[in-house]
Amino acid sequence: MGAADIIPGVSGGTVSLVLGIYQRLVRAISRVDVHLLRMLANRDLRSAAGYLDLRFLVALGLGIVTGIGCLAGLMGKLLLEQRAYTLAIFSGLILGSSVVVAKMVQPRGARQWIGCLSLAVVAAGIAYWLAGQQQVGFHDSYGYFFFCGAIAICAMILPGVSGAYILWLLGAYVVVTSIIQSALKLQATQREWISLFVFAAGCAVGLIGFSKILKWLLEKAHKIVMAILGGFMVGSVRLMWPFQQDLTPYEEQLKAKRFDRYLPESWDQEVTVCLLLAVGAILFVLLLDRASRRA
Repeated sequence: MGAADIIPGVSGGTVSLVLGIYQRLVRAISRVDVHLLRMLANRDLRSAAGYLDLRFLVALGLGIVTGIGCLAGLMGKLLLEQRAYTLAIFSGLILGSSVVVAKMVQPRGARQWIGCLSLAVVAAGIAYWLAGQQQVGFHDSYGYFFFCGAIAICAMILPGVSGAYILWLLGAYVVVTSIIQSALKLQATQREWISLFVFAAGCAVGLIGFSKILKWLLEKAHKIVMAILGGFMVGSVRLMWPFQQDLTPYEEQLKAKRFDRYLPESWDQEVTVCLLLAVGAILFVLLLDRASRRA
């Protein structure tokens, strides 16, 4: 999930869904509520940890941090030097994941089948449209930092919707990542520290609030939610189109680069390799899902 979340266009929520921990993650986050605060106030730490599923969240959090720390450099290098092949693999992973999600819908009867399919098509269209939008200008205010954090974190836990890409659309991706880098080097200014705190507060509010909505929806309308999430995943493949032209060759850092998708004029070796990698990634996800079901 950590490796996925640092890449604009790839969703950590997709990874959690494929690995079978998505609903547990949403349920655990949604339990940050008054009942938890009451247990903490009464110093009933053991009950609070069990209610929050703390062991799961700590293990997952450590894994995400490890993925970001260990794979950020590798992912950046692959997206710069082997972009087409890397994106082909991501496309296959997302398409394979959408098949896994489709199996979770299980509509009963023709009416439910048509309804779920219609919602999936609409969700795919929205995700496809969103993937083609242009970046908006960044507003350097604390309120906008809070808004960006709340929106991006909500997208991050939705399969098929990339929180990093939403940040890029809002014009905040380069700004936020630059502030984080400065903070890690202890070189951030006072305003940058405040901006980072406000952004984190927005993330916390958005994550807790949206997870409660997601938990309620998964309990009350599981088929509909799964159909919509599957549609989002299919539509988001537009971001992972392997054939992209670098519009900013003078930029050395990946986060500052811009790319434009194009259709190959002829079928060459690169197209063949991309297709094989995408098919291999689809098969990998389906085999992983089969193994997890057996386990």
